[in-house]
Amino acid sequence: MTHTPTLFVSHGAPTFAIEPGLAGAQLAALGRILERPRAIVVVSAHWQTRGVKVMSALRPATIHDFGGFDEKLYDIAYPAQGDPVLAQQVAGPLADAGWPVTVDPQRGLDHGAWVPLLHLYPDADVPVLQVSMPHDLDERGAFALGRALAPLAGQGVLVIGSGSLTHNLYEFRVGAADEAAYAREFSQWIREAVRAGDAQRLVGALEQAPHARRAHPTAEHFLPLLVALGAAGQTLPATVLDGNIVHGVLAMESYLFGAEVELEVAGVTA
Repeated sequence: MTHTPTLFVSHGAPTFAIEPGLAGAQLAALGRILERPRAIVVVSAHWQTRGVKVMSALRPATIHDFGGFDEKLYDIAYPAQGDPVLAQQVAGPLADAGWPVTVDPQRGLDHGAWVPLLHLYPDADVPVLQVSMPHDLDERGAFALGRALAPLAGQGVLVIGSGSLTHNLYEFRVGAADEAAYAREFSQWIREAVRAGDAQRLVGALEQAPHARRAHPTAEHFLPLLVALGAAGQTLPATVLDGNIVHGVLAMESYLFGAEVELEVAGVTA
């Protein structure tokens, strides 16, 4: 079995489910060319717990963990199977690496998982489980959590870190008539570090990158990028999936670590 790459996805607002835009088209194109994984493990910004929890539900529910959006979103289900056996196999190495781990048979898929998966694997025909982020996780810890998940790539498991390249909720809710320059500058800095394979720079991004604290007033939506980077086991090659900036402030860029691919989306090569 070949080494499976890892993926960081910007899941944006819940409306990404019904407004795919360029980012959704990129994920759909990627799903068509990636070797089909045995299963998917998602680390989402929307599941934070005391210690680490591993979802072991056989038929995980679709969680609509948001309010005030288009009613159509609440009718969407992503009926992927879980993988209780894999959940136990994931929990063991995490515990061996020093993480306090429990298995959760009740947890379903939050929108950080099912929304991007709607575009990546729309048939919901690959088993999915989630791994939580500890409440006290920091940047180095996120990278280490990814490292503990790295052996999964050799077992045909696709590890996805799901967050957002920029995530200022206040500015999103207020609304922006034009694209915010800071979001573009922060995204460009991260993209350059990804293309250079500079893990140290990425781990220190929230202290070093331009406008970092405006792009991420809180860190939870940035940390999944570092989980995906750590889980890759290698920083290069990497593929940038440019999803543009939506709602003025939400950068929808995603990164595939461990593989270089070319995507044809609506006549545009990315």
